[in-house]
Amino acid sequence: MSMPAENPTNPNAIPQRSSSTGFVNGVNHQPSKSVLRPLPEESWISQKHTSMTPGSPPQPAADRVNGLKSSHSKKKSQSESLPPRRMGEWSPAKEKVILGPYDYLSAHPGKDIRSALINAFDQFLRVPPMSLAIITKVVGMLHTSSLLIDDVQDSSQLRRGIPVAHNIFGTAQTINSANYVYFLALKELQKLENRDEAMDIFTNELLHLHRGQGMDLYWRDTLTCPTEDDYLEMVQNKTGGLFRLAVKLMQAESPERGHLDCVPLVNLMGLIFQICDDYLNLSSGLYTQNKGFCEDLTEGKFSFPVIHSIRSNQGNLELINILKQKTQDEDVKRYAVKYMESTGSFEYSKKVIRELKIKAVQLIQEMDGGTGKGDAIKKILDRMDVDQ
Repeated sequence: MSMPAENPTNPNAIPQRSSSTGFVNGVNHQPSKSVLRPLPEESWISQKHTSMTPGSPPQPAADRVNGLKSSHSKKKSQSESLPPRRMGEWSPAKEKVILGPYDYLSAHPGKDIRSALINAFDQFLRVPPMSLAIITKVVGMLHTSSLLIDDVQDSSQLRRGIPVAHNIFGTAQTINSANYVYFLALKELQKLENRDEAMDIFTNELLHLHRGQGMDLYWRDTLTCPTEDDYLEMVQNKTGGLFRLAVKLMQAESPERGHLDCVPLVNLMGLIFQICDDYLNLSSGLYTQNKGFCEDLTEGKFSFPVIHSIRSNQGNLELINILKQKTQDEDVKRYAVKYMESTGSFEYSKKVIRELKIKAVQLIQEMDGGTGKGDAIKKILDRMDVDQ
């Protein structure tokens, strides 16, 4: 039987350990010569860092280092000499993309009561036409943007009788568009004569708006029924914020500046507008067409009639549990409306609206002094009605 061939020696095998004298187990062995060869220096210095050409003799170390420094210095000086890169031109096509959700809702205008309010108060304030146009534009931009955000936060399906913007463009794009327009509005205010005061008014009233919205969302999401006073404070911040913004900007630009304060009146009108809106949302056929049947119940919103109804009989948990469900069942919503009728909540809402209107008319008469300047505001008050 033939013996198996010996394995060829691995040229890179690890040699046996030996003493410094070369003895292994008492036998003197000379270490075998390694077949590994050191790489030439030019192979491990990258060609891009040297000026050597193939076949040229290696440079002394000092020359190579100096060459590297020189090369780096040249690159640095070249980059420093380049002109600064400019941002790309912002094109109308890109602007159209960003404003898509905003333009979509703007193309379907609502009652536009804010523009009417601005024109009515201008009978007293006589704002220069250019300033009045800017203020009207800014208030419209802020209102439309806030509706885009509201619809996302309320998971609404309809706005002004059409699908909400975030169901067309997506939630992320709609939020970005709304926030973008907030800053476009701020930029518009820089064109006003008293721009510094306008910036302060803008900042303060948008803070109020977000405080009001934040409390409204908190009550809804934690199923916390607020008191009537808490609710009215929230409305002053949220709904009254844009009304107040318009009038304060007008007062800042008015030649009547400092002689007339319209803020108390506009605060009352903000309350009247919102309580009417709450009432109509739960009872008006027009609201059903534009936003859906009793949409506030589907959103789980603590509106003015709902708060009164829950607090009128706190031992009955039916209505608050209906809010918790955020139901779309119309039969359940009709039951909720019938329950609120039984607690007198719609009648109570109408009574509060009448009382607030009486106070508003008194303020108008005090401001008017028999001149007839308040007639336009009275007409707007007449439009804020739940019996039409």
